[in-house]
Amino acid sequence: MKKTKTLINTITDWEAWPFKLIYTPMSIFWLWYIIRSGAIWFFTPSNPKLTFGGMEGEPKKEMYDLLPPTFYPATFNVLPNEDFLVLKQKLSAHKIDYPFIVKPEVGGQGILLRKIDDEAALKRYHGLMPWEYIVQKMVHYPMEVSVFYIRHPKQTKGTVTGFLHKIPLQVTGDGKQTLASLIGRHPKAGKKLDELFNKHRERWDEVLAPGEKYMLSYAANHNRGAQFIDLKHQIDDRLVEIFDKISLQINDFFYGRYDIMCANVNDLKMGKNFTILEYNGCGAEPNHFYDTGYTLMGAYKEILKHWKALYEISKYNSTHVLKPWPFVKGSKFLKSARNHIRDMKKIDAEMG
Repeated sequence: MKKTKTLINTITDWEAWPFKLIYTPMSIFWLWYIIRSGAIWFFTPSNPKLTFGGMEGEPKKEMYDLLPPTFYPATFNVLPNEDFLVLKQKLSAHKIDYPFIVKPEVGGQGILLRKIDDEAALKRYHGLMPWEYIVQKMVHYPMEVSVFYIRHPKQTKGTVTGFLHKIPLQVTGDGKQTLASLIGRHPKAGKKLDELFNKHRERWDEVLAPGEKYMLSYAANHNRGAQFIDLKHQIDDRLVEIFDKISLQINDFFYGRYDIMCANVNDLKMGKNFTILEYNGCGAEPNHFYDTGYTLMGAYKEILKHWKALYEISKYNSTHVLKPWPFVKGSKFLKSARNHIRDMKKIDAEMG
């Protein structure tokens, strides 16, 4: 009976399904857009200044270079074999103090994103990281949000289709339970015991003080166990206007998702007390259907709505700005990008 119940829960809890399983039934619609456009990589003109339209494998440099520096935290890049003394000099030049965030120059899904608390942690990350990475100043605004933004190239006014408050995976101490116990009882963390033990083994048997919040992941991604709170009731003309202004300044950004730290929603709508952690192009998932009460059919409706917009933007840009990537070029790039993600996951597991 217990096994049957577990199986039923696994089947009905579609949000926990692997990414490919969720999207496979939708592939016929993606194929239809390929046929209509006559191009396998029809989406690449969607955001002409992002490699591959921002589907995957794009360098974060492209994104930050298009943003005014005041829009994002102090950031610089580090090469894997760079002298550690030079790295320390860069920290000083950019006025970045511990703790800060590091993440791969080309990456995603929160892989190899870490909070660096001291020089020893930085030395370890730098020594184990075989690819170029980003050092970014820690942002202390209390609220992280994501905003999905779409604008047709013929228009100056876009739409915000999703607005979420994202809470990274964390547990709160009660003065009685160990970290291991708190993780085991957490509805999302409990499903990632091996991964989290690897990352938090030093405090695994420690009893957390009452009210102490302990961050299990600083990547506020669904696949990293973050909690999403729907803010769609907060979508209004003021919010759209802010992201119209930002996107028009970026120039040629028409489809994707912003990840933002802010003081609160009202300040964000007034264009103050916020910073852009990063934004993602056409590979960004409309993640506002996770944790927010959508049925699987409702999620599919959202996906189809976004794919239709992506197709229309790409079609327009392909005739006015940029042709879709040729098949061979796109195939080679995609294979390389996916091999890179595979290799990064291995290092991420080794790094703990």
